[in-house]
Amino acid sequence: MTKINVQAEIAPLKRVLVHRPDEGTSRISPKRAEELLFDDIVYLPKLQEEHDTFTALLNAFLGKENVLEIADLFEEALDHDADAKREMLEMIVSWEELPLSFVDKLEALPHRELTETLITGHWKDEDQILFDPIPNFIFTRDVAVTVNDHIIITKAAKQARFRENFLTRFVMWAHPLFVPLREEDRVINLNDVNVFPPSRKGEKISIEGGDMMIMNKDYLLIGASERSTGYGLRSLADKLFAKGVVKNVARVNVPSERSFMHLDTIFTQINTHDYACYKPIIVDGLNASVEVWRADGSSANYVNLKKFILKELDPNARFIYAGRGISPYQEREQWTDSVNLVALRPGVALSYDRNPETDKAFEAAGYKIMHASDLLKAFEDNIITPDEVKNTIIALPSSELSRGRGGSHCMTCPIERG
Repeated sequence: MTKINVQAEIAPLKRVLVHRPDEGTSRISPKRAEELLFDDIVYLPKLQEEHDTFTALLNAFLGKENVLEIADLFEEALDHDADAKREMLEMIVSWEELPLSFVDKLEALPHRELTETLITGHWKDEDQILFDPIPNFIFTRDVAVTVNDHIIITKAAKQARFRENFLTRFVMWAHPLFVPLREEDRVINLNDVNVFPPSRKGEKISIEGGDMMIMNKDYLLIGASERSTGYGLRSLADKLFAKGVVKNVARVNVPSERSFMHLDTIFTQINTHDYACYKPIIVDGLNASVEVWRADGSSANYVNLKKFILKELDPNARFIYAGRGISPYQEREQWTDSVNLVALRPGVALSYDRNPETDKAFEAAGYKIMHASDLLKAFEDNIITPDEVKNTIIALPSSELSRGRGGSHCMTCPIERG
């Protein structure tokens, strides 16, 4: 059986998918930034530099061989399944409304050039723009989610992200790393309308990875946000129950606003009993009730996520607030992803370096704040090893990264923890 398994948000991270910001990001104009779901235009060299610091940390903690660039996986997958390659190209050309002749043109390209063209949208040799950029591809969390020993291929809510789904589906279908999962029926593809059809009322499926969190082997949280539909949540829960993947699915209602686009923009777990969160929603429960569905057909309801966690998951839970729970700092720092953290292991997590009030909250809870560059230098000078890092929030440079409205949790797609 392929070793792909995630049973908890904080279990030691072993393997992860990432994507370095690509040239397509530099083609976003101010007028089209909102349409392409990026909140600002960015300076690509600095954006890449900041992302390189992020991946350098992942390399240090996980080993470089376990930090997988999804563009590389895509290129490798092209070498393994010619029929799936052509089918994928036909879908993309049709969706992007290009002449069918482009299927043959693209199919003939060297695989590195084809990969760059499909991701950036720019066919360099012909100096031709074929597609819009997909700048959100750096947020690999959203394209797929590992739940126990299954992978869920998500379905984007917005057209600007549909090509990401096409590319991810191809990787999961054709790459040797994931082929065994397909053969073992461990891939759940939300884009398969034969398995996930629209409802009788015409409601369609959309769920993005930032709304899904595996808390332990029995509990999956799914945010009902602006990006994930209630019908989609119920359909996925039923499929997970039928396959015996989890025993409980908690639907967490999230206000349908851009600033709270996914559950992980307001809540992430960073330690055994510590949860970083945006107080007005997670604790005060503003438009954020929780409904728990169970495999045995029963259900339960809670007025907010805090009460659910204390009752069903962790009676010793401690909640650490964005901006210390004080306005206007909590609103400002939630916007800049102060509680969107990925845990490398219990008590060690990555944040952005632009949220001083939230840093104070972490320090009050017993955490050390260390800048990424300082920690990497300490590794280089053999002052400390990754295994020796404890109870630390590692602050990433973020002047450009934060403009895309996603933090370290968004930029990681864990495929193995434990």
